[in-house]
This record gives sequence, C-alpha cells and structure tokens, in this order.
Amino acid sequence: MSAELFLELGTEEIPAGFIPPALDDIKRLLGLELDAARITYGEIRTFATPRRLAISIADVATEQKRQKLELTGPPTRISFDAEGLPTKAAEGFARTNGVSVSELETIKTEKGEYLFLSKVVEGGMSADQLVEILPRVIGKIPFKKSMRWKDLDIRFVRPLHWIVATFGGEIIPFTFGDVQSGNLSRGHRFMAPEEFTVCGAEDYITQAEKQHVIPQSEKRRQLIEEQLEVLAKQLGGRINPDDDLLEEVSFLVETPQALAGTIEARFLQLPPELLITSMREHQRYFTLIDEQGQLLPHFITVANTLVKDPAVVVAGNERVLKARLADAMFFWQEDQKSKLETRLEALKKVVYQAKLGTSFEKIERFTKLAIGLAQQFAPLTVEMTKRAATLAKCDLETGMVYEFPELQGIMGREYALLEGEDVRVATAIYEHYLPIQAGGDLPSDDIGAFVSLADKIDTICGCFSVGLIPTGTADPYALRRSAIGILAIILDRNYHLSIPDLVAKSVQLLETKQQRSAEEIINDVIEFIRLRLVNMLSSQHYPVDVIDAVLSASFIEPIDAVKRIKALSELKKMDDFEPLAVAFKRVGNIIKGGLEQPVDPTLLTEDCEKNLFSALQKVQGEVEECVSEGDYARALLAIAELRPAVDTFFDGVMVMVDNELVKNNRLALLTGISRLFKGIADFRRIA
Repeated sequence: MSAELFLELGTEEIPAGFIPPALDDIKRLLGLELDAARITYGEIRTFATPRRLAISIADVATEQKRQKLELTGPPTRISFDAEGLPTKAAEGFARTNGVSVSELETIKTEKGEYLFLSKVVEGGMSADQLVEILPRVIGKIPFKKSMRWKDLDIRFVRPLHWIVATFGGEIIPFTFGDVQSGNLSRGHRFMAPEEFTVCGAEDYITQAEKQHVIPQSEKRRQLIEEQLEVLAKQLGGRINPDDDLLEEVSFLVETPQALAGTIEARFLQLPPELLITSMREHQRYFTLIDEQGQLLPHFITVANTLVKDPAVVVAGNERVLKARLADAMFFWQEDQKSKLETRLEALKKVVYQAKLGTSFEKIERFTKLAIGLAQQFAPLTVEMTKRAATLAKCDLETGMVYEFPELQGIMGREYALLEGEDVRVATAIYEHYLPIQAGGDLPSDDIGAFVSLADKIDTICGCFSVGLIPTGTADPYALRRSAIGILAIILDRNYHLSIPDLVAKSVQLLETKQQRSAEEIINDVIEFIRLRLVNMLSSQHYPVDVIDAVLSASFIEPIDAVKRIKALSELKKMDDFEPLAVAFKRVGNIIKGGLEQPVDPTLLTEDCEKNLFSALQKVQGEVEECVSEGDYARALLAIAELRPAVDTFFDGVMVMVDNELVKNNRLALLTGISRLFKGIADFRRIA
C-alpha cells in the first residue's frame, strides 16, 4: 500500500534567491530521512512562491520495509564465566537488542568466536515515522540567513504562519515552533487571503489557482515570458534577454501581471548599461531593445497582483524610476567635471583592508604584476596595460559608483571613453572585474586579462598574508571566486603561466604586510588554487582519480595540467588500462622515493631485466620529446608499451634481494621507469 505525502510551509515573503536551493534541500533531506526509515517512495515534485515552500512525494509506502539484522556481539571468552553463565557483556548485548541470552548464537571469525544475533525487524506504520521526520527536516533546511521570532527557540528563513502536512489525505500531526500542522493552506495575501483545504498535490494546484496563487514556478515563468513577449511586440521591440532576472522575478510573485511603462527621453543619453543596471538591480524591470540592439524608451515591470487600474500602477513605477534616473543623471554630469586619473589621490585615503593598506597601495601592487604579465605574453601591450591598471579602480571615487556600487567598472569604462582613452584601455577597466561568477563572461582582450589576473592574485595573496583565509563556511573576500576566475582566464586565453611564479611575485610585493612566513603563504596559496582546479575539472566530469593523480604529480601551469588530465582520461578508457595502472603502481610503491643512480648493464643478469632496460632505452627519448612538446597522449601511449616488460620483470625477479649491488641496480632501473611518468601523473593514485 502507498499514498501521497504532501508538505507545505507557509511563511512571510522569502528572498527570491533563497527559494531554489531551499527546494533542493527539502527534496534531499526528506529523501534521506525516508531512506533511513526504510520507507519507499516514488516521484518527488516541489512547488514554491515567495510565501510558500511545498513538496509532494507520490507512492510513499504506508509501512516500513522489514529489516533483517545480523549483529555481532562481544567475544564469547568474556560473555560467559568459568561456570558457563552469561556475564554482563552477554546480558547487555541481549538486552540492547530486545532478546534473551538463550536466543543468541555464536559465530567464528578470523579474530575468534563472538556472540551473534540474526533477527527480523518488522516495519512500523509510515505515518508514525513521519510525525518525527517532518519537523526534523523543516529544522534542518539550511538557509544563507535565517531568523528567530517571538520567544521561540527555532530558526527559519522567515516566520512561519501555517504548515500543511498530509499523508493519503490524512493530517500528520506535529508542532514546529508555535505552528500546528494541518490541512489548511492560504490564498494570495491581497486578492484571496482565505484558507482552503488541501487533500494532495493536484487538489492543491487547483485550489491555489482559484485563490490567485500559481504554485508551480515553471508555470509562472512561462506566463511571465508570454506576457513580456506580447507587451514587447506591442511596443515595437523585443525583450533584452536576461534569464537571471526572469528566474528571480518568477520567485517574487504568486500571480504575475506584466505592465509596460515609459522612460523619459532625456535619460536615454545616459550609457545603456547604466540604465539597464539601474532598472534591473533596483526595480527588477525588464528593458526592451530594437532589431539593432538599441535600448528603447520603455520598461516592463511584473506586478504580484491582477491590477484593477494598470495606469495607476504604471504611473507609480514611472515616478520611482524618474527619481532614480534623475539622481543618475546628476552624478553622470558631476563626475565628468574631474578626470579619472585625478581620483587616484583620493584612493590614498581609502582603506582597502585594515591589514593590507589603502586602495592606492593595492593598485601599485597589481599594476606591477599586470606589467609583468604583459611583458611575458604580449609585450606590445605593456603601456596600455599599465594605463588600464592605473585607472582600474578610479571610478570607485565617483559619485555614480558611490550611489550605484554595482556599476563599478562599467562607469570607469564610460568615463575613460569620454576622456579619450584608448578603447582597449577603457574596455580593460570594465573587464578586469570579470568573471563576476563561475561560468560568467571572461575578458575579451589581453589587457583586461592581465589586469584581472593581477588584481585577483593580489587579493588572494594579500588575504593569505594576513591570515584572512577562507573556511568551509565563510569566504568573506570571495577568494574562491577569484581563484576560479584566475584559472578560467588562464585556460581561456591559453597562457602558459606558472602559478608558483605568479604567487611568489605577488607575495614579494606584499612583504611589508605579511604576518606569516613567505614560504608558508606561497605554499598555501598554490594549494588553494590547485584545489579550485580540482573542483572545476570535477564538475566537467573528468575522473576524480585522474585529476588527483595528475595534480599530485605536478601543478605549475594550469594549461599543462589540463592537457595531462585529458590525455590520462583518454588512456583510462582503454580496455587494458587496469593492468597497466597496476603495473606502474607497483613500480611506484617499490621504489618509494626512488634511487637516482645510473643503471649498470653488467649487473643485469636475467633476461627479463635486460629486456626491461632495453625497452626503457627504446621509449625514453620519445617520451621526453613528447613531454617537451606537451603531447601527453603520445607520451602515455609510449609509456604503455613498457607494461609487458614490466610484468615480465616482476614475474621473473625479486627486487629486494640480499645482494646490495643487484638490489640497487634494479631499483635504479625501476626509478628510470617511474621517471618517465613522474611529471605526468602519480599512478599510485589511480583507482
């Protein structure tokens, strides 16, 4: 027998960004609890609006599965005394498991004879388990921020107002905080706040929609898209694509209604990015563009009610937008009265971080790093790179960025263009902040890439220098994001850049700020960046053991590391890879640190060791050539040719013989084998 489990948590308005991860967590946590309770279940569906999180699980078994337990108890030698009577150890084991000592058996193991119990635990009713499971799951949902209210000792993202918890239509009774579960949900706060009875997911959807609530986020998103498209067409344009805003808005409303407003023509002289960012970040407005991609003087807002008089609502939104854009216009005009470069002086008084000095000091450091990168990879851009780095943070002292912090970089670019700076320099001022998020846009030009790399590595090394190191739960300076950005830029632009060299140069520039030894800082930062590469490549579905094997062998240039990972991943797909890996693991395990001495051919007495030495000499030159050219696929295939000779060697001789000369000669031979793949991968780490 099975039934549907339905849970809805009714709350105050939840921040839109908190909702998708919360749904994933509820689904995960409830699944784990049901599995642990031996309760089988079927399809899981989730629902959410700003005021509710809900989950429906179909085909939940009404009874737990029976469980066969095989339990090993204490050794028999301590379970019975000299007269054969049970000791406290035996009685305790029996009592704990709800049986008498006479029901216990004995079992023989490699470690001796032990008491043993085999029993079947009958399944209880699922409804009884759910009474405890549901409040436990609610309390475990992790939110970026949660809160307390009243004098309750619970925490949740927002105060709870109602809980619906039903199983097969029957209420699962429990209390969370001061809210008692039931079967009554509520409609739209303004249009239909009345309660309605919930019997299950389908009934919930039908009843909620009658109460002006669309519980399915994907349906709300589709409705919003359709409404946006209709209004945009009526206004002679199309929606400026913005999936993130569409996703956010779909979690800000329970019943969407799109409304179009007008932007005053005088504001269109402002940079398009300024207009778009202001409307998007502060008002959640969608913007419109024409066929040429030019911004149109219209916006679309999405209301959370079915508006009786759209003109009134539109007029209110236009007033709010007018005031915000009037401020932007004022700052736009005022900022142009001073050139960007003149704002450098003010940055000498701006504290970047208390232990790391001012923003001006930071600019001086990463400008030197950026120039070094330009000299290494694009010498013709050195002067422009220096100029871009010098101006990169100047817009932080503009009125516009002070009022609209999200426009940093954007305004620097716009003001630089107005002042006649080279387009590449102006673009780099904006692009040095890229990527803003994992998978985001990357700098389109070397100049922006150099400044971005320099700025990010200075941030990481600076924080590590003064002990501001991320923990598992906190990364206030977004150092992980910076490290991922560094790797993404290097890989995108194919820079053969040594991470240890870059880190060492950055740490050297921070010498006067350091509160730890330079060596410790360098090692920690390199490992921090290495782990970010591990995470990046794992998410791209490269085998975890291959990533570990390669990056444990050597991590200097990310480009080189990725080449090795790709080559070894392909080799691992070969049918005979497993015996190959086993053979080379054995080599690594025997030599441990290796024995760096030449092989003496006169001490090779057995055919199998002579053949291995000959095979090594044959492929050694080819492997070294391939490695120098970065052709790791061909190098690994050449190394793979040694496997038959390695297998025969291990079958034919013992390495650790009493004769010291012979033993060391054989270790030297195996060290030569190991040296071939030493810089490619550590085969001991291959699963």
